[in-house]
Amino acid sequence: MTTMDDVSTNAETAPETAGNGIVSASAIPADELARLTDDIVSALKTVYDPEIPADIYELGLVYRIDIEDDRTVKIDMTLTAPGCPVAGEMPGWVENAVGAVEGVSGVEVSMVFDPPWTPDRMSEEAQVAVGWY
Repeated sequence: MTTMDDVSTNAETAPETAGNGIVSASAIPADELARLTDDIVSALKTVYDPEIPADIYELGLVYRIDIEDDRTVKIDMTLTAPGCPVAGEMPGWVENAVGAVEGVSGVEVSMVFDPPWTPDRMSEEAQVAVGWY
C-alpha cells in the first residue's frame, strides 16, 4: 500500500517511488499513479463546502484516498460538522468529480467522523480564503 498523508494505493508488487515522492507498492505504473493522484486531488479541489469559500481538499475534509490496483478510488472524508446541511449530497459530488478522472474505474466515498474535523486541518490557502490568515 502506498501512503501519503491523504493519499494511498493498495498493491501486491514490490515498492517503488512514484514521481511525487510517494512510496508505491502498486501494480499501476509509477508515472500513471502520479498522474492519477494529481488528477484526483485536482478533482477534489472542484468540490466546495457551500458554507465556506474553500474546497474540501484544502479544508482538510479528505482524510484518506486509496487507489486500488483496479483503479477504484476509495475516499474517507468528513464534514466541518456532523449536522452539515449538505451531508447527504456531498459524497455524490465527490463521487462525480473523482469519477470523471481519466483512468478511474469507480469511486467509493465513506463519511467518517473520527477524528472530528477541526480548523487546524485547513491548509494555509483555505485559511486565507476564510480570512483566518
